[in-house]
Amino acid sequence: MIGYREAVERLCGGVDRLGVQPCAPGDAVGRVLAHEVVSPVALPPFDNAALDGVALVAAGRPDATAQVWEIGARIAAGQPAPQDDASAWEIMTGAPLPARADTVVPVERIEALPAAASGASRIRVQGDVVVGANIRRCGEDVQPGQCVLPAGHVLDPAAVMLVAGLGIERIRVARRPRVAVLATGGEIVAAGTPLPPGGIHDATSPYLRAALAAAGAEPVFMRRGGDEVAVFHAAVDAALAEGADLGLSTGAVSKGCYDFVPSALQARGAETLFHGVALRPGKPVLAARLREGAMFVGLPGNPLSTAVGFRFLVEPLLRAWLGLPPETTCWLPLADDCRSRAGLHAVLHGTLRCDRDGRLHAHVAQAQASFRLLPFSQATAWITLPSDLGDVAAGTRVQVHGLSHLQPPAWMPA
Repeated sequence: MIGYREAVERLCGGVDRLGVQPCAPGDAVGRVLAHEVVSPVALPPFDNAALDGVALVAAGRPDATAQVWEIGARIAAGQPAPQDDASAWEIMTGAPLPARADTVVPVERIEALPAAASGASRIRVQGDVVVGANIRRCGEDVQPGQCVLPAGHVLDPAAVMLVAGLGIERIRVARRPRVAVLATGGEIVAAGTPLPPGGIHDATSPYLRAALAAAGAEPVFMRRGGDEVAVFHAAVDAALAEGADLGLSTGAVSKGCYDFVPSALQARGAETLFHGVALRPGKPVLAARLREGAMFVGLPGNPLSTAVGFRFLVEPLLRAWLGLPPETTCWLPLADDCRSRAGLHAVLHGTLRCDRDGRLHAHVAQAQASFRLLPFSQATAWITLPSDLGDVAAGTRVQVHGLSHLQPPAWMPA
């Protein structure tokens, strides 16, 4: 059995980004930028009105409020600004500002007056006229050539809005790792299937499919394989045919008579990286490199052991394949005393709560058994305890982690 940090180093040592793909911004949520995004244009691209109203040439006219203004033209969004000698224009939100205009007065402060003899509309301004008010200046948001998103940024809808607003049709993102999942165990059956005597519903395969997507990977193959070695080999071959970068199995990695995965991998000529990690839960986890080049991680079958092994061993590997640096460490004080076992990297689920004074604390969920699904479903964060301690006292700073490496730890009111 090796230490947790050493296990991560063996999995991720020498691992580089898998590749780069072009992607439309609208399809890029959750993807990782492979290169920085540099703006090709100014944003806004021209001076424009921030609201509906009247654009005025007000500089040098201290009595602008008392004046009667004759409207030269109406400017709608999407129309070019008129090139005329007028001093006032009716203007809509987002419409380009005439070159001489220097302020926009809201429509609510405009008093309509009888038309001039020429038929032109006339108005009077109510309230002060402030030069420069209600104008969005060209480049006020973004300058041409400005880096707006760094390489490694995980794209969210707000980033998509920015990229689309700059008129960028394609961005370059890291290729998603392709992952195959094989659930072992003759006792597991799919949801919707009546349970036979001694059977349980397969909870880990759907979990891994969802967790892989949240972690920036692409599930390409899912199969339940029972306890048949031949079925296991056939599934691995099928996964490789699908181009899997990583195979994930659940169950059959411990020391029991049905724990066949280690010997099956050995028979395939795989190079074992480790088998057994000082991790709780999830000690029996196994990692290997297949003869064909793909990686393989055998996770324990108990649901929480699967979840811990995936989050704290598989996700660092996915992160390296996406070209991301190691996660930033985040520490918070523990809310209550907690018992652990010295020498193990203890991983617990729980919540982060903010008290009335605005201080965050890490609250470990009471029920931590690896078979319990309900408490885990209520968790908002992972909490890891120092491996050199047994009992951990309230107030001790502990590491907190998001449920996925691509999302920060979430907190809630006390």
